[in-house]
Amino acid sequence: MMPLISSTSMLQQARENGYAITAFNVHTLEMLQAVVEAASETNSPLIIQSTVGTVKHLGPEYIAAAAKVAADQTGLPIALHLDHCTDFATIIQCIRAGYTSVMIDASMLPFEENIQRTLSVMEVAAAAGVNVEAELGKVGGVEDDIVVDERDAMLADPDDCQLFIERTNVLTLAPAIGTAHGIYKGEPNIDFERIAKIAEKVEVPLVLHGGSGIPAEQVRKAVSLGMSKMNVATELRIAFSDAIKEVFTKSPEENDPRKYMVPAKEAVKRLAIEKMELCGCIGKAGTLK
Repeated sequence: MMPLISSTSMLQQARENGYAITAFNVHTLEMLQAVVEAASETNSPLIIQSTVGTVKHLGPEYIAAAAKVAADQTGLPIALHLDHCTDFATIIQCIRAGYTSVMIDASMLPFEENIQRTLSVMEVAAAAGVNVEAELGKVGGVEDDIVVDERDAMLADPDDCQLFIERTNVLTLAPAIGTAHGIYKGEPNIDFERIAKIAEKVEVPLVLHGGSGIPAEQVRKAVSLGMSKMNVATELRIAFSDAIKEVFTKSPEENDPRKYMVPAKEAVKRLAIEKMELCGCIGKAGTLK
């Protein structure tokens, strides 16, 4: 029986070997099954993610139970991550439900307060063997109900990143480097020099937020510089929804959910495989220590 695992070891190995693990935000059982099938068909390690909104919508116990079944049935290294959480109680709830990785997003707060919030989560997570991700700077765009105006989106300072890791020993860091949540209106303005400087100063795996719609060559460059995890959310939702819309366009009277969920699932699976290929994690499931 294969349990869900902490994402710590898979991300550290990705960082050491110059690839990234894809982390997919899922909102339904079918989306979860789709990314799991993608990982299974390509023998890839996988991080399944849910936002706080999805946790409230489905319940952390339901999500964790489905993810545990996926790990058990596939035998793949699968982690379950809580994305962008600002609430300590929700983090505890998800850890109790079986999540193996959590993000404390205190990036809106002053630096010292971000450190203290992160330390309080680290204390609880360490006892449970759970990975912790923190954020420095502000990633622009909208993630659930967290809205960051583009003008206010501040990029992470490399020296601050180093100090933050020294003070918190947090296991994974999401530095703001010019990406945004949602689909980009134009070319994303990623600060590659900043990624390189941060990666020089900290050894922990770095997380690329706002992975939807970044051109392939930019993703590859970010990964080569030290980004070890890429989050994909909006593109999955669009692929899922567009496939359903297509069914109803052709058959407006359709009332069997299986008839529109199957193509939606297939669309998500195809996209997930594309993203895994882009991040270089295909075939890496069996190489994890």
